[in-house]
Amino acid sequence: MRVTVTGLLQAATVVTVAFSLGTLLPVDHFAIQLFTHFRPQYLLVSLSLLLLFIYLRSPWLTGAMAASVVLNALIVLPWYVGGDEPSNRAELKLLHANVLSSNIDYDRLLSLLDSETPDLVMLQEVSPDWLVALDKIRGDYPYSYAEAREGNFGIAFFSRIPFKSVSHFDSPPFGYPTITASLDIDGQVLHFIGTHPMIPVSGPFYAARNEQLAGVAQLLGKQTEPKILVGDLNLSQWDINYKQFEQQGGVRNARKGFGIVPTWPVFMPFAMIPIDHVLVSETISVTGFYSGPRIGSDHLPLIVTFSL
Repeated sequence: MRVTVTGLLQAATVVTVAFSLGTLLPVDHFAIQLFTHFRPQYLLVSLSLLLLFIYLRSPWLTGAMAASVVLNALIVLPWYVGGDEPSNRAELKLLHANVLSSNIDYDRLLSLLDSETPDLVMLQEVSPDWLVALDKIRGDYPYSYAEAREGNFGIAFFSRIPFKSVSHFDSPPFGYPTITASLDIDGQVLHFIGTHPMIPVSGPFYAARNEQLAGVAQLLGKQTEPKILVGDLNLSQWDINYKQFEQQGGVRNARKGFGIVPTWPVFMPFAMIPIDHVLVSETISVTGFYSGPRIGSDHLPLIVTFSL
């Protein structure tokens, strides 16, 4: 079979359109939902092919890619507009990072904490070795709670602000720890939840992720405002389960107005997707949302400034 440039371009068009449309189908299946994460990539590929087909003067390919560009742009671009109004209230800074349990380059995270000086720090994949390394920050963060574990699902929360309460529970179905805390911020109680569900790379793991998220959403929905959920949730905002999670928890994505801000995987920059999230209730005003530098993990950290 003879392979031609025209044939390859036609195949690229079919694949791009198929993935752009197919990932909009309301199909609650792990294989379909895995491909929903790459919406910005579909937009960039569609735009690149559109410009190429305009140059080549190919009417039907140009039309197909123009439609694909519009479709994906309508989904991606709204994340870059509509953020919160500037606030004159005192700001707090939160840093979230999946540190990668096998990562031993501890000083990169410690240096980032020194430069960013966040008030709250939520860390995931905290192993016992990581917890020992984090002893160095306890002077700056005298209030902490950790459930360090071997493997990829340990978790820790550090704060400059005293806890009113803090604990964890083992989320079903696999018993991964979820931290719940409340803090007194100038007379207001801020409710805080941190969680890290399973990566959904198979049917059973997909179901397990959804079960853990459903339990967390139910708990979050019972909390009064203001409230924050932080975590490597292993889903993007285009996953079919995401919107339901927001609605049940009574929260919204803090990255709204700041862009997509992808966080994983750092070893494949073009394929990076936004699976680390900070979700906040309506009474919280988000004034900044950006990713930090590499810290030796496969995730980039997130830094969020907000006011109550």
